[in-house]
Amino acid sequence: MSYYFVMLISKIVCLLPWSLCQKIGWLIAQIIWPFLPKRRKKMSHENIKRCLKVDDTEAERISKASAVQFGSILFEVLRFPVLKDKMESHVKIEGLHYLTDYINSPNREGKGAVIATCHSDNWELMGGAFAQYGISLVGVAKKQKSSGMDKFINEYRTLIGMHITYKSGVREMFEMLGEGWFIGLIMDQDTNRHDGVIVNFFDEPTNYMPGAASMSRFKNVPIFPAFMHRNEDGTHTLIVQPAIYVEKTKNKREDIKRTTQQLATLIEEHIKKYPEQWFWLHDRWKSMREEFTPEEVEEMKNNFKNNIY
Repeated sequence: MSYYFVMLISKIVCLLPWSLCQKIGWLIAQIIWPFLPKRRKKMSHENIKRCLKVDDTEAERISKASAVQFGSILFEVLRFPVLKDKMESHVKIEGLHYLTDYINSPNREGKGAVIATCHSDNWELMGGAFAQYGISLVGVAKKQKSSGMDKFINEYRTLIGMHITYKSGVREMFEMLGEGWFIGLIMDQDTNRHDGVIVNFFDEPTNYMPGAASMSRFKNVPIFPAFMHRNEDGTHTLIVQPAIYVEKTKNKREDIKRTTQQLATLIEEHIKKYPEQWFWLHDRWKSMREEFTPEEVEEMKNNFKNNIY
């Protein structure tokens, strides 16, 4: 039932001008903001203050702006049937030549590459933008609790040009990487102690997903960091950065950790430029709080300060 309801809403939204959709999305998000869980808003507020070194007023502004942007993000996703034919006017890509030069490189050997990004701006649109610009992209998705919503979002991801695999489809990802596909990985979510690597992120020990570095090292393919931000007129700019290669030494874990730190630093730099567009409501330091002792965390901080890591 949810699938057909959302499809109906999408058809209506596609008939409306984008300027009106932005206003409606902003209004809906403004109405919802007061009803978001207080615990989440408090966590977001405190993380912003600590990470960005701002006062309460600025932290409140950034926290609210970060949440309210999801109104526009939702309406953009609902408008994918329209946007897929207007992508070049809606999303400009800077640094696309890094990808095309690699694709045309004689040393490529038919392999793909990893595109590493974060939950900033509309990451669903980012995957579609790459696909519409001719980059064969595999989007790695998390299965939705609602089967109807899962069907809807994956149909729309496919509609806009992406191939979708679930996080559990690791074998498929490696196979497609070997066949020349680009694997899009959003790597700024928290993970558990066993699966993550600890890096320095906003001067805090942070548990990071090592998937991009692991995949790059195993298949000997480059990682292209890419970040998108929304412009004042509602369009987007997607910036692709030069390739990063994982150094391959005898210490596999350190190779992966070193590259993951490099990517985490790039993500931090992007967030500092566009703090209102990052997903601050995510409990980014949950595993550090629940799976590590305060003594362990303090030791990590000291190690970072003394450049031991």
